[in-house]
Amino acid sequence: MLCVKRRGPFRYYGIRGNFPLLENVRRYAEKAWRYWLSRRSSKSAMDWEKFQKLLALYILPTPKIVHNI
Repeated sequence: MLCVKRRGPFRYYGIRGNFPLLENVRRYAEKAWRYWLSRRSSKSAMDWEKFQKLLALYILPTPKIVHNI
């Protein structure tokens, strides 16, 4: 579901000047996803190594320039 929610804005706002901002949105989405996954555990926060393995398994979409204006 997170991939679907990220793919839509990446396509809509995917013009040449917006690429750095879309990269920031992607990084923020990764941090927020890790934050919410860490809150689910009663033990400790999810470390970055485990989260990187999760990102390799569930690949989030990367922003692309779709409209060349």
